[in-house]
Amino acid sequence: MSRSVSKGPFVDPRITKKIAGKKPENTPPVKLWARYSVISPEMVGFKFLVHNGKDFPEVLVTEEMVGHRFGEFSLTRKFIKHGGKMQKDQEAKAKESEIASAQAAKASADSAKK
Repeated sequence: MSRSVSKGPFVDPRITKKIAGKKPENTPPVKLWARYSVISPEMVGFKFLVHNGKDFPEVLVTEEMVGHRFGEFSLTRKFIKHGGKMQKDQEAKAKESEIASAQAAKASADSAKK
């Protein structure tokens, strides 16, 4: 369930205390465990290290993130590709074709310089 409208969004007071009166450019990333805290407009531009259960991925807060929670931007589960051997073969072919096209572009750029 969502929080009552009369109460307003929850912002952890420890986070607001850490960024109060500071500029985003001069402040080192703020480490936090409060994934449930809502991102407020005062936090735009700051970097946060949000705990995901194992480590602290860096999250740079932008205007589009206001109103969302920190936990949405620090994933707790690691996606492992599906497909096995067939998937690996397809990825290898795609990588080879990408390398070949890059080499062809480089060769054409070199010939254009001469």
